[in-house]
Amino acid sequence: MQKKLNTKLVLFDLDGTLIDTAPDFVLSLNSVLERNNRDTLNFDHIRSFVSEGSVKFTEIGFKINQDDPNFEKYRNEFLVEYKKNLKNKSNLFEGISSVLSFLGEMNILYGIVTNKPLDYAEPLIKHFKELNNSLVLVCPDHLNESKPSPEGILMACEKIGILPKETIYVGDHPNDLIAGMRAGTKTIGCMYGYSLDSNEKYEGSIIINHPKEIIEAIKKI
Repeated sequence: MQKKLNTKLVLFDLDGTLIDTAPDFVLSLNSVLERNNRDTLNFDHIRSFVSEGSVKFTEIGFKINQDDPNFEKYRNEFLVEYKKNLKNKSNLFEGISSVLSFLGEMNILYGIVTNKPLDYAEPLIKHFKELNNSLVLVCPDHLNESKPSPEGILMACEKIGILPKETIYVGDHPNDLIAGMRAGTKTIGCMYGYSLDSNEKYEGSIIINHPKEIIEAIKKI
């Protein structure tokens, strides 16, 4: 008989935590850069900014700031291209399916709280049948403040009916860990994602290097 765990709910960030969306961001940004006769960027450089959003991609790709008169034109062009490529090369990180199966076996509920806008997050999640059992999707569209505000995590807990102290938030960005702590959840930081620094300590969070380690981290909490 398996030991009953303290956790009743696990909430996940999306990009860099559940799904490796970097390949489609790289494809989309470089396609737009080529179309505008700009130099393309290498994969690893673009990957490091995946969690920063379209403003950052426009800045690094076109080497302009938000005051440039063409900024919004280029940003919108990128967003249209990314929406077209949304499900082209993105995949669940290796090991995530096993994590979700484990949650099911242990009767632990799960949901998704992301800074990705609903128009992009919802079709991406629906594309992966493994994510069909997610009970909630909270995006910036639903909130007054995105992460690092705890608002989204608290909203998800309330919708599902589980207390934050019985919840774990899993993410790959420092703002994910801050939001989880502010909400009163336990936190797991994913070094395999895009934004955590291996030289930082991230006190108060369990830090993992591979998705399969999420299972052991949940057992420890």
